[in-house]
Amino acid sequence: MTNAFIPYGGYWSTPFAKWQGSLANLNSIRLGAALGRQFLDRRPQARAAIDLGILGITNIQHGSFYGLPWLTGMMGLEHIGGPTVQQACATSARALQMAAREVGAGDARCALIVTADRCSNGPVVHYPDPSAPGGNGHTEKWVLDNFAHDPWAGNAMIDTAENVARRFGASAAEQIEVTLARYAQYQAALADGRAFQRRYMIDVPLTDSGFRRQTGVLEADEGVFPTSPEGLAKLRPVKPDGSVTFGTQTHPADGNAGALVTTREHARELSTDPAIEIELLGFGQARVDKGHMPMAPAPAALAALARAGLTIGDLDAVKTHNPFAVNDIAFARETGFPLQKMNNYGCSLIWGHPQGPTGLRSVIELIEELALRGGGTGLFTGCAAGDSALAVVLRVTDTR
Repeated sequence: MTNAFIPYGGYWSTPFAKWQGSLANLNSIRLGAALGRQFLDRRPQARAAIDLGILGITNIQHGSFYGLPWLTGMMGLEHIGGPTVQQACATSARALQMAAREVGAGDARCALIVTADRCSNGPVVHYPDPSAPGGNGHTEKWVLDNFAHDPWAGNAMIDTAENVARRFGASAAEQIEVTLARYAQYQAALADGRAFQRRYMIDVPLTDSGFRRQTGVLEADEGVFPTSPEGLAKLRPVKPDGSVTFGTQTHPADGNAGALVTTREHARELSTDPAIEIELLGFGQARVDKGHMPMAPAPAALAALARAGLTIGDLDAVKTHNPFAVNDIAFARETGFPLQKMNNYGCSLIWGHPQGPTGLRSVIELIEELALRGGGTGLFTGCAAGDSALAVVLRVTDTR
């Protein structure tokens, strides 16, 4: 037990927008500050309670050197400090863990987490090297080059999926089957006028890059690909000798998400429904063999469950960050958790992957799924760059 709680309704996520789509021109820290300020303006009690901020961001942007203090300053929280966290796709889980430890130890009363990322228009960084011939430096495309090459393992992200597919015997047909199931689950989140997503998702005012003139509104996920058995079957593997296609992996995206982490007492005060309690039970991390990133979520999940004093059989719901369909296949093979029972209402395989906010949106959807069930125990787990993963276990209790 962490002695840390999330107030019910004390979180938000934007829709996720496709790469080079509606959010491509907006600095995600400035966007996160604007949306977070709107969230707190409707919750003056929460604004008064916050004494710690945590910013999670993976892709550097203009001004991100200042990180969290810049974010909280723009939000009207001028006296709130805290860290800026960068751990690729595990950023959200790490931010939740840090907040839970601060609150559980009594070092903070209420932590505000904002995760903000934009894969679009990724920076091109030049690293000077005066000792090189002619003083030439080194240039890095922050997003594309790191997708394509892990400097330690020496492979691309797609290679890690192929390695795990071979290890677990995950055929192209099985990966297609999982993708179709995940797409069908996402459709449930769109039913009845997107009733499920409206439980937590906020609209994003679209503006020029200076945040001056509004040009529209992003109300729903942008860039989700229509998926059918016939369409997926036509796609060839990305690698000549592989099994993973563009249809059985996610797409880069842009987005924002945020949450409060606080004490039990404050969670009741700040909740939109005090009868619903959300307790963070434990966290776990793992790192697996070089070049096998999609198999890291399972050991991270088992570590988190062990710390919470639970087993895989105690779980009522599971959400995964699954940049490849093979992630879920490996998780099911290693843990025994049924493939068809995880990722209800959607997952990053379908709605995209802006890195920092990806895990937090998944955790929020996990909470809402459990709330609809009347409570239960849930797990989020997801891989991250460097063949690593982080996992979160939580419990939702409806006292009614």
